[in-house]
Amino acid sequence: MKEELSEKKIAVLAGGLSSEREISLKSGMAVFNALKDGGYNVWLIDADLEVAVKLMSLEPDVVLTALHGGWGENGSVQGMLEVMGMAYTGSGVLASALAMDKVMCKYLFGRAGLSVPPFETIEFNGSEVSVAAMCRQNRPAIAFPWIIKPAQEGSSVGISIVKSDLDYARALREAFSYGNKAIVEKFIKGKEIQIGIVNGKVLGGVEIRPSGEFYDYKSKYTSGMTNYILPPDVNPGIYDKIGEMSVKAYDCLGCKGAARVDTILSEDGDVYVLEVNTVPGMTETSLLPKIAEGAGMSFLELLEEMLIDAILRKNNQVMSAAL
Repeated sequence: MKEELSEKKIAVLAGGLSSEREISLKSGMAVFNALKDGGYNVWLIDADLEVAVKLMSLEPDVVLTALHGGWGENGSVQGMLEVMGMAYTGSGVLASALAMDKVMCKYLFGRAGLSVPPFETIEFNGSEVSVAAMCRQNRPAIAFPWIIKPAQEGSSVGISIVKSDLDYARALREAFSYGNKAIVEKFIKGKEIQIGIVNGKVLGGVEIRPSGEFYDYKSKYTSGMTNYILPPDVNPGIYDKIGEMSVKAYDCLGCKGAARVDTILSEDGDVYVLEVNTVPGMTETSLLPKIAEGAGMSFLELLEEMLIDAILRKNNQVMSAAL
């Protein structure tokens, strides 16, 4: 199949218009360089408002999506690629939309029998002044500390840790700057374990140890701010359980291709599923490439696996439609 892939024209979609544009560009460039160095016919496309026109002009055989956040990750671009009849990496329209909606994810995880931290949702449609009033009238019935974050953002954008009522309004304003719905979630102290899944199987995991209080945007994308433990420093039986729960989270959303599942192992030994990332980062500090390397898979081999899966799924769709 690699021989067939070497004959394909590959488009890498990166950039976009979300708050994660700069990270997406870094991911896209890393992917582009790896594929180019591997001898592939690859093109890098900045996914702006003319992305459909660019794709029609290029006519790629397969598209690797390296878009983070916004319509690049919420199913919109996936829907466009479906309409255009193009093979693409990662999850489809529904799974992408579900994974991007943190509230819906939590409900679905719960229905699947997975544990999630206690949470409440808050919606806002008023002025900044009314945020303070909202805080007085709608105080979550969750013990401190809290994590407050936008309901539909990634890369820890707009996330805050709240330890008292004094921080509540500030954190809500920060979350609401990225949308009108926020999640107030119980902060679970413990080990953050992130599991890499490729084509429905566990590739491996990594334990995150940020130098700060939690794994925020700065910790994610600043070299030296976080220690990564591969494999995670946990009991093998617990590690297997985390992997099984991660696959269950992946499956209950209907994910495909490569994804990363974020979990936390509490100090009491309980495992909580936090979210599923259907378009994992591909920068030098990103976790899925680290996990792949720990499993003996090079960055290029990981990309090849993703692209081959995309082509096979498209071929199967064509065959099914012909029956």
